[in-house]
Formats: sequence, C-alpha cells, structure tokens
Amino acid sequence: MECISYKSGYKYQLFEEYCTDIPIKPNDTISSSGNYVTLSKEGKIVIKKSYAWDGPSGPTIDTLNFMRGSLVHDALYQLMRENQLPRFSYRDQADRLLQQMCKDDGMTSIRAWWVYQGVSKFGSSASNPNNIKEVIKAPRVGL
Repeated sequence: MECISYKSGYKYQLFEEYCTDIPIKPNDTISSSGNYVTLSKEGKIVIKKSYAWDGPSGPTIDTLNFMRGSLVHDALYQLMRENQLPRFSYRDQADRLLQQMCKDDGMTSIRAWWVYQGVSKFGSSASNPNNIKEVIKAPRVGL
C-alpha cells in the first residue's frame, strides 16, 4: 500500500526565503535536517521557502508583530532539538532575541516581556532533543 509521511502541528509556511543577521553565532555553520534552516558562524540565519512553523505558542494572539520573531525562534529551537545548537548555551539568547524582534516589529515592551517570560518558563520542552515531532504514516498500514 502506498503511504504518505508527514508531521503535524504546523500552522504557517514561509512563502519566500528569509535571511537576517542575529547575535547568535555558533562555532561552525550549522543546518537543520532537510537544510531548511542554516545558521552561519557569523550569525546569518537563512530560512528557506516552504519552511513550516507553528507561529506564536501558548495563550496568545498571532499578531503581525509576533510572526517574524516566532519564525526565527522556532527555527533556532529546531536547531536545538536536532542537537545542532547547544540549548544550554543558546536557549536564553534565542528567547531574548524573540523578545527583541517583537519589540522591533512594533510590539509593546510589556507584551514582549510577557512573551519572553512565557518561552523562558514554558519553552524548555520545545528545545529538547527528546521532543522531535513524530513522523506519521497515512493511511495506517494493515487496514
């Protein structure tokens, strides 16, 4: 029987490649599985067209001033889940970068502070290598 393989839990898909310089600089250039995310040792992050992410998480509203930060934050957390970026060294920097990007994009300082508090307190599992999304096969084999 022919099957498809997919992962669930994504809301958004990047329509164009996104590239920016960030203050997170690993020792060597790193890439995610599938090469959708690349982070150079100079701090240039490139997120390829069609990258899928779940947007802002938690009890929040997906506003325009939250989207760019959530994209970069989710990409960095993916690098941590895949053991490309050491989470104990870089997780707080990724959380602070999310806060700053939201402010840069027009979010109020108090809301951006709450965003940081949320990911800082509740985001650990999302950066954990034990939390790789499961590959689902459809249809189920043996029907």
